[in-house]
Amino acid sequence: MIKWLGLLLFAVSCFLLAYHYSSRFFDWLRFQSLGTRDYIVEKLNLMFIEIPSERILIGLFILSFGLGSIVFLVCLPNFMLGLFLGSVVAAVGWKLPKPIVNHLFERRLNRFVLQMVDALGLMSNGLKSGLSVAQAMGLVTQEMPDPIRQEFSLVLSENKLGVSLEEAFSNLAKRIPLDDVEMFVTSINILKETGGNLAETFDTIVVTIRERIKVESKIAALTAMGFYQGMMVMAIPPAMAAYLTASDPDMMRPLYTTFPGWIAIMAIIILEIIGFFVIMKIVKIDV
Repeated sequence: MIKWLGLLLFAVSCFLLAYHYSSRFFDWLRFQSLGTRDYIVEKLNLMFIEIPSERILIGLFILSFGLGSIVFLVCLPNFMLGLFLGSVVAAVGWKLPKPIVNHLFERRLNRFVLQMVDALGLMSNGLKSGLSVAQAMGLVTQEMPDPIRQEFSLVLSENKLGVSLEEAFSNLAKRIPLDDVEMFVTSINILKETGGNLAETFDTIVVTIRERIKVESKIAALTAMGFYQGMMVMAIPPAMAAYLTASDPDMMRPLYTTFPGWIAIMAIIILEIIGFFVIMKIVKIDV
């Protein structure tokens, strides 16, 4: 009886607290959802992926509150465990799409840089044969795959619609925020005004990109061991918990059914997350 009375008082307190701060909470939730939604839509548009913003928002709520509610219902009648796990799943589901989109965007940028080596070589040969910059870019759109074909096609389309070639290249540098692209765009804009041999400049940029890629590959090979060692260390706590739960469930049951056990699980999760970011900070070296 006392247990149910305590749960009732806790539920009433949560309701009164939520009602009192409901307007602030919904304003904060709207700000967070629109900001995350607009960020994802912007990144997808830069990757030439068109998804309506309404669908993005619905997907965010399904991944967060939808999955969190399912986990909460699965854990019933253990209310506190369901509330804890449901909140964790909802928070992870809300934050997860943004780093996934960032990863896809970074992978697209890396693929673009790798394609620039062949594209600039093709443009250099075209310029040596007497073609203009726009005509040489047309060769790239015909011969090269995405994403460089999409980006150069957009530059040519903007130029056909009346945008100057210099401004179209500046827009390219904004869409692809990389030093190599900035160097490419700056060299074209400067040499078109002052005069110079663009073909030789493109050859020099190709050599620079190749040397940088070699250095980055060596660094990635040297830091890969440290990264995977860190991942193995991070995998030990959940692996040990799974093994002990399977071998001796009675000993591990207090970890999942008592409040101190939930505190311990929360502390482990927080330390695992901190360890992951520390490892990523150590192994990431900018060139």
